Amino acid sequence: MNHAQPHDAALNGVRVIDLTTVVFGPYATQTLADYGAEVIKIETPEGDSMRHNGPAHERGMASIYLGSNRNKRSVVLDLKTAAAREALLALCDTADVFIHNIRPQKLAKLGVSAEVLRERNPRLIFVGLVGFGEGGPYAGAPAYDDIIQALSGASDLVMRQTGAPGYFPTVAADKISALMAVQAVTAALYQRERTGRGQVIEVPMFEAMTSFLMVEHFYQRQIQPSEGPTPADRGQLGYPRSVDSWRRPYRTANGHACIMPYTDENWRRFFAAVERPDLAADTRFQNMAGRSQHIGALLEEMAGILEAQTTEYWIDLCTSLEIPCARLNRLEDLEADPHLQAVGFFESLPFDTGTRFRFARAPIRMSDSYVAPTVPPRLGQHTEEVLQPLGLPDTVLQAVLARTHTPESTR
Repeated sequence: MNHAQPHDAALNGVRVIDLTTVVFGPYATQTLADYGAEVIKIETPEGDSMRHNGPAHERGMASIYLGSNRNKRSVVLDLKTAAAREALLALCDTADVFIHNIRPQKLAKLGVSAEVLRERNPRLIFVGLVGFGEGGPYAGAPAYDDIIQALSGASDLVMRQTGAPGYFPTVAADKISALMAVQAVTAALYQRERTGRGQVIEVPMFEAMTSFLMVEHFYQRQIQPSEGPTPADRGQLGYPRSVDSWRRPYRTANGHACIMPYTDENWRRFFAAVERPDLAADTRFQNMAGRSQHIGALLEEMAGILEAQTTEYWIDLCTSLEIPCARLNRLEDLEADPHLQAVGFFESLPFDTGTRFRFARAPIRMSDSYVAPTVPPRLGQHTEEVLQPLGLPDTVLQAVLARTHTPESTR
């Protein structure tokens, strides 16, 4: 399998050493790989735990692992051994980016701290993916998506809308934080082009998710008096439109539809089409400020209106009125969605076992950069291939390889 990236890929020539597991780190590094970076995934002899999460066509190649590890190479290093640590240091000497989600106290014991690696390679961009930023009382504590959703206010937002606390039904904190990590890495690479030096980057999930949610949900607290006492309640939190219990796809006569008049003109057209002059004349609904203040009442009225006709009727009507609208896609509908089919969003690649790897491609398309996707690697598939050119002593290389071979990596 050819892992060389095309010379015109956006991140061609960038080598990333990836010591991450689960979803936060692997999704970040997969995105870098989608842009053309050479990502070398360092794994223990047991491998990333996600290799065993979900259905699998062979041991160690489970669905959750497949979802965030394409376009990478896998190298097994048992970092409990001196030989493996020497090999990792040699790899980092050749790298542009080192990214990990190991808790700092454990990383220091391995001898691969930012100070050690950047003394050897001053151009290295050292990225720590952590649950909580250093300097706070939570620093160093373990963190997973549920923990961060609970702490960041995400679960409270669910409670405000539904009446009971819950989690977004996706690993939102992992993936949002991952994309922020990608932004930081690409910015640091651009800065290094000007300065010649790398730097240390910290990407804390708690701060990242809280920042993401506060864009709209800090709401009234974004406006504070410059002088005098702050109001006792300090202002309303939570964007009313987002948290209102009526904000959901509307039930129609035969299913559901999402209809979203947004501008004043959208609403005027809609009220006229459904013959509701009373709503058009209602001062609560005549401008965005009023609609925001009374959003629950407005959405409840909409729900009553839409029950009278079919989904197809409402989609046709709103399309003719140039009002944003959509049917409700179930997960099972996505591969047949005509738009996703037309843009070739779902792709397939063959495994050498007679099965195929089916996946959602990278969503971003760049006119002058394309990376042909490759299947996620088996555990340790590229250990010898990656380490051989480093010039390691033969005794070190053989010691590393002796601890590489597992039932999965030799298939």
